[in-house]
Amino acid sequence: MTISSSKNSSNPLSRLAPLEAVFFDIDGTLCDSDPIHFIAFLELLPQIGFNNGVPITMQFYVENFAGKHNDDVARFLFPDDFERGLKFCEDKEAAYRRLSKDKLKPVKGLDKVKKWVEDRGLRRAAVTNAPRENAEMMISVLGLEDFFEVVIIGNECEHAKPHPDPYLKALEMLNVSKDHTFIFEDSAAGITAGVAAGMPVIGLLTGNPEELLLEAKPAFLIKDYEDPKLWAALEELEK
Repeated sequence: MTISSSKNSSNPLSRLAPLEAVFFDIDGTLCDSDPIHFIAFLELLPQIGFNNGVPITMQFYVENFAGKHNDDVARFLFPDDFERGLKFCEDKEAAYRRLSKDKLKPVKGLDKVKKWVEDRGLRRAAVTNAPRENAEMMISVLGLEDFFEVVIIGNECEHAKPHPDPYLKALEMLNVSKDHTFIFEDSAAGITAGVAAGMPVIGLLTGNPEELLLEAKPAFLIKDYEDPKLWAALEELEK
């Protein structure tokens, strides 16, 4: 389906007509997973004596861990012992998967945007810094196995987000143009990656502070997929 729109529009999505594809991050974008990651960190950080055993705050989690690749988390926690840092991250991801099976819920309105994408026959990819085991588990729990054509993993690319490589790989694998694709993201690293890959990024305020996301230059921010701002932009894109 060709989605066309006015050239003079202030809608940052309008220049994408005809729209070909929509890309989604996973953590915090498809599901509100940050609180579960936070619990996993709270469980495991005291075991390594981090911060003298004093529990971290959600703000500390957002500033230092949210949306970050595990290589960066490993270096942050163990600057002098990268291998030990990676082992910690593996244990933390296992804790996250264990906790997620009961706690994972879709972001509000996800079904509505999923139907919008499907009804228009648009191409779609999931693009994430999460390990593949986590990504596939989350997609399965959310019932989205048949929705995504490809799942791009940051550490299977030359560079993970905030580098553009994962989004450039998604464009290549689906054979679509950056000029006809937009992205949903919830982290500064993810928005930075999408913008660097040349696509407008709609930022979700599911966990990260607004000012942090705005620094990464999203097209605009939404509360969730039911936000009227999103549907006004999509409606205008179709005119």
